[in-house]
Amino acid sequence: MKRAYPRDSEAGSNGDSNENNGPSGFKQPACVRLINKQRETLPVHNVRQDIINNVNKNQTVILLSDTGSGKSTQVPQFLYEANVNRGKLIGITQPRRVAAITVARRVAQEQMTTLGDIVGYSVRFEDVTSEHTRIKFMTDGTLFREALSDQSLKKYNVIILDEAHERTIATDVLFGIVKKAQQFRKTKLFEPLKVIVMSATMNVDHFSQYFNQCPTLYMRGSNYSVKVFQSMDNVHYLEACIRTIFQIHEKRDIEGDILVFLTGQEEIESTAVLVRKLAKIMFQRELSSRRLTVHPMYSAMSQQNQLDAFIEAPPLTRKVILATNIAETSITIPGIKYVIDCGKAKIRAYDPVTGIDSLKTSWISKAQSWQRTGRAGRLADGECYRTYSKEEFKTMAEHSKPEILRCSITASTLQLLALGIDSREFDFLDKPPLDAIDSALQELKQLGAIQSVETPALTTIGRKMSRLPLDPKYAKIVLSAPEFGCLEEILTIVAMLSGENVFLNSNQKREQLLAAHSKFHAACGDHITMLNVFNDFKTKDKAKRWCYDNFLLERNLSYAANVRLQLRDICHSLGLQMSSCGSDPIPVVKCLLTGLHKNIAELQRDNSYLIMSNRARSRIHPSSVLCGRARPGYVIYTELVATGRNYLRTVSEIEPEWIGEVVPNSNFFDRISYGANRGSTSSYATGN
Repeated sequence: MKRAYPRDSEAGSNGDSNENNGPSGFKQPACVRLINKQRETLPVHNVRQDIINNVNKNQTVILLSDTGSGKSTQVPQFLYEANVNRGKLIGITQPRRVAAITVARRVAQEQMTTLGDIVGYSVRFEDVTSEHTRIKFMTDGTLFREALSDQSLKKYNVIILDEAHERTIATDVLFGIVKKAQQFRKTKLFEPLKVIVMSATMNVDHFSQYFNQCPTLYMRGSNYSVKVFQSMDNVHYLEACIRTIFQIHEKRDIEGDILVFLTGQEEIESTAVLVRKLAKIMFQRELSSRRLTVHPMYSAMSQQNQLDAFIEAPPLTRKVILATNIAETSITIPGIKYVIDCGKAKIRAYDPVTGIDSLKTSWISKAQSWQRTGRAGRLADGECYRTYSKEEFKTMAEHSKPEILRCSITASTLQLLALGIDSREFDFLDKPPLDAIDSALQELKQLGAIQSVETPALTTIGRKMSRLPLDPKYAKIVLSAPEFGCLEEILTIVAMLSGENVFLNSNQKREQLLAAHSKFHAACGDHITMLNVFNDFKTKDKAKRWCYDNFLLERNLSYAANVRLQLRDICHSLGLQMSSCGSDPIPVVKCLLTGLHKNIAELQRDNSYLIMSNRARSRIHPSSVLCGRARPGYVIYTELVATGRNYLRTVSEIEPEWIGEVVPNSNFFDRISYGANRGSTSSYATGN
């Protein structure tokens, strides 16, 4: 196998090699010389030795550089070639799996090796590494889970925390974990753990102070310039984005693809349909001599479908990628010359007092805006079109609020307890509010993961829950399933809940769409409806065609199938016996209640629902199969979303006596007036 550089045992102190000769003295192929030349043109190459020297000298280094400098791909290689890792792993974390995979592929190409050899990656449910791997890209959640079995991270001598400004919960917890690992290794006189924190935009002083006043290196940015155009029209951002796509397509060079930032899956899918339709009309009417291909890109897509956006467009064709903020950082999509930024993103926020999880379309920060702008200047000079005005840009916050300060931390609290760490004593970069920590501990106690909030320690089931890469309530449901004889069904439902909605939502062919979806509807609610869809999907030889005919999203169903397969393997490792309850929905819904017992709502006289845990009023979401039917007296729901008003999303009917049966210590049973508010005959009683 050809490699541009030797393995650790062969590497010199600085990794230098002659431009025309490989490490063994043989003349390098033209492709290797081209790759090496490309590497040398990146701005980061000019400070290569400074980076190596600073990392050798210091335990922690902050590296700040503009988008396009080459830091994500080059810094790991600099440290590997200089043998800073001393034969152990260099771990590089990314907030998103698509970034981890694409950067790993590029670095493997530059190292002239196959993925899984010297360069590999590990993301949830996929590990492409081997005993030879020395440069390992991964999501921050993956390294977090590795720390559960090895708090000192002894497999690594270098950890690079890339895109630190994104401040996901997993990243924030990782800051504390690597800092603690550094201290532990120093106390035990082990080899030091080198940590490099990299970003294009972040509060440097805040990070430096947290990491014991560590030094900061500033690097020159991209080789390419980006012209920024601000909107002067007061139109909705979607209309502005679509209009700008076609203006660029008609008036700008054929060379150069378009990246459009939108807010979410539904918005992207509906925009994709419209852009394809308009582009087809223009081409057929000879209003355009060039074609447009449209590629959606969001987190719930399968990895393969996400990577389709990286494939080069055919001749005389321009590629348009419609993406969420998944495309904001690290990844370089070949050919992008134009960026259209709507200035918005869907921001999730959690209220620990009410338990309400709100998902609202909000303005991004200035830091995010510049990150998006930088996508246009990765490989050549580019242009960025902002659908918002200069005045609106000035009102944006400088940086985004860290996720750990606005989202539920129950999952990370469980993982920290698996490390023997109480969240109240953990060294956070920004400590979550005390009521958020207390809420997380209370939820873990109710799920049986801990016995006491005052002195939290994981129970046997809590330790098993920490081994499942799921939200704690879903982990509890999976572990409870053998008791109800329905593990096969529960794995399917949990896998479906781990991804995005599988039902296509469109105003086109509305009657046909509703008729197709109604074939899967279960009278007892959405969870069994999801099970019906998946079970039918798995029996089809031509699944893609079947999904098209039934207005279902094949990519989301395929993603669920992959998640289910991986969860099944974990269940085997935990010694759980597979079981099925066949067509009986009652064991499945009872099992769901073990993890969703806080998510019980009671029908009121005004046809609203009162949530038993927080007394909030809500309605069943319009997407539910129970919406518009005779309302059941009691329901469980998967998610409570506030979008103007409170909605219960993914809902199933329950019998009130099940609460005392399944959750005997729950005080909700004492609050309900058994059968008093029944809006209809139970679907279970009627056999529907």
